[in-house]
Amino acid sequence: MLLIDIKDKELSQEEIEILGHPLISGLILFSRNFYDKAQLAALIKSIRQRVKKPLLITVDQEGGRVQRFREGFTKLPAMQAFQTLAKHTQESTALAQQAGWLMAAEMFALDIDLSFAPVLDLGHHCKAIGDRSFGESPESILPVAEAFIDGMREMGMATTGKHFPGHGHVLADSHLETPFDDRPKEAIFAHDILPFKQLITKGKLSAIMPAHVIYTQCDSQPASGSEYWLKNVLRTQLNFNGVIFSDDLGMKGAGFMGDFVQRSEKAIHAGCDLLLLCNEPEGVVQVLDGLKYQPTKAQTERHISLMKRKNVSWQELEASTRYQHAQQRLTALQNKWLEWKTQHC
Repeated sequence: MLLIDIKDKELSQEEIEILGHPLISGLILFSRNFYDKAQLAALIKSIRQRVKKPLLITVDQEGGRVQRFREGFTKLPAMQAFQTLAKHTQESTALAQQAGWLMAAEMFALDIDLSFAPVLDLGHHCKAIGDRSFGESPESILPVAEAFIDGMREMGMATTGKHFPGHGHVLADSHLETPFDDRPKEAIFAHDILPFKQLITKGKLSAIMPAHVIYTQCDSQPASGSEYWLKNVLRTQLNFNGVIFSDDLGMKGAGFMGDFVQRSEKAIHAGCDLLLLCNEPEGVVQVLDGLKYQPTKAQTERHISLMKRKNVSWQELEASTRYQHAQQRLTALQNKWLEWKTQHC
């Protein structure tokens, strides 16, 4: 059920034992685990060889300020750049598709299964979201977000829409506190939820990550721990059959749900299939000792569905004309984006 982090650039014996625990499904990597490409490849190889079970290895490699691996990788622009800088929709969608494909290809070349992407939140005002959002309205972001998703899917990577039903309206950062969204239910369903709804209908989302936001006019619990949002809306009304990840239960926004065991229990009871718990090693031990749960067959099958489907080497990738072309275009866009930010921010 649990995806955890590791402390450093090498795997310790204690971490090997913890990763082998029956409740651990995988791990998420951060910038602190990365020095250069060779070191990262060696770390992942060590994880695969020394932990005697299949693990889902994940990362946040969205682009912009949320890109854990930089040196030796293509520096991807923030998602806002695609619409802000492109001259027309056709150009923005072409660039977004290249970005999704290239990001997935670089992760697969390192034997990483999944990058948690894309962000489907609307607007740029939220401290936690900002330029991670593709745009302001459902109509404007859908073609670009779908293109990014199509690039990921073409490479064979599962897609994760976040942060359901939409984190963009609140200003507070759920990494630091529990945000409250006081808008009427009708406003959320007519606006924020639409990108998720439309992409679910098209079968484009493999997984969804709910927000640590309390939508006060809908439920008293954060969406990540809400049966209303996950079972009633996501599963029943929207007919979503993929994986539901909790967002990181170590975030301050999850503190509303209690201690780490209580947070995990509430997230599972609400409908989450896999739980993220990061930067809280003592919390991980508490959950492993205190959580009593046996994943269902459906949850196990959903978990397996997220594993990467293609193998590609860096040598093959770098020799590819498509990769070279995409890298050139995205590097140029990133440079333009940095100039734009200097002028407008």
